[in-house]
Amino acid sequence: MPDFGEFIEHFSVIPDPRVDRTKRHILTDILFMGVCTMLCGGEGFTDMEDFATMREEWLRKYLDLPSGIPSHDTFRRVFSILDPAALTQCFMAWSESLHEATDGEVIALDGKTIRHSFDTASGQPALHIISAWASENGLALGHVKVDNKTNEIRALPELLKMLSIRGRTITMDAMGCQKDLAEQIVDGGGDYVLCVKANQISLHEDVKWFFGECEDFSGVEHTYNESEEKDHGRIEVRKCWAVEGEAKWLGLGEEWKGLRSIAAVRGERNIRGKSSAETRYYISSLPGDAKKITLAVREHWAIENSLHWELDVTKNEDMSRVRKDNAPENMATLRRIGLNILSKDKTEMKGRPSMRRRMKRAAWAGDYLAQLLVS
Repeated sequence: MPDFGEFIEHFSVIPDPRVDRTKRHILTDILFMGVCTMLCGGEGFTDMEDFATMREEWLRKYLDLPSGIPSHDTFRRVFSILDPAALTQCFMAWSESLHEATDGEVIALDGKTIRHSFDTASGQPALHIISAWASENGLALGHVKVDNKTNEIRALPELLKMLSIRGRTITMDAMGCQKDLAEQIVDGGGDYVLCVKANQISLHEDVKWFFGECEDFSGVEHTYNESEEKDHGRIEVRKCWAVEGEAKWLGLGEEWKGLRSIAAVRGERNIRGKSSAETRYYISSLPGDAKKITLAVREHWAIENSLHWELDVTKNEDMSRVRKDNAPENMATLRRIGLNILSKDKTEMKGRPSMRRRMKRAAWAGDYLAQLLVS
């Protein structure tokens, strides 16, 4: 029989917010059933009750369930008052235990709004979360909620503090292109590749001007890399020019800690005969290696394709109407736990099984669901 001791160990430290007289159900049992529901394609509290009711015999092999199956109202109450920071910390510690870190691995940081999580009655806006994504391992490493009265710039330092960044390359879009964040990454033993846009107007103009002046790069020491991707009628070519020494010449190294190189990445896309092109500019603490910077830029966008897309299309996150108190944030964490477990599945299946196919299989086969939880 599978041993879920590691799961229980990681999540048993979460403080139980309920008063003693209302603790009819064990907190870790509730969390376990919530995660199982996510793995089987469920989305809300009614799904949790339905899953547990239909699979009670299977659940009793592993859980005590002293008061039977919780109602959907019980699931709702617990996740509404559960401390989301405590759940997130346990999630991050558990994710690190799954994660096989490699030197130079790209960790992408990016934000996402859960569109229907707003509550008009209480004036609560839609939940916005910044996630950290380990592209090589295909794992969500953690996330922080963006406070209603601030923006991503205030939340990003908190997420960086929670992550193990030594030896890793951190990528962020233009919102994360801040001197304090660059310094925090370098002081933590990591490297950065930051997209430069108009929010850093003088920096953007300087880097753009430099590459415009280079023209054919004759007489300018640089590296160049070109890559091509083809998928379902889409052809995308990325061309990257990276320069190391001129970053000092522009005086950028004095303002941005650890800065070694600047880069221009031109993306040329053709989708069924329609062409478009865009050039983006980057600063980095990495050497002026165009191939390495191209890889970091490409892997940054994996957070959109591999995390945000799966959350919206497979887990239906954007349409979630869970709104009360801490429930939206806690449910967002459960979804990411579910995706991480599914991503680490090593079961041999024909073809390249999608997340949706794995969820269906988990719903249909108790042995497969148990295997997911211990793999």
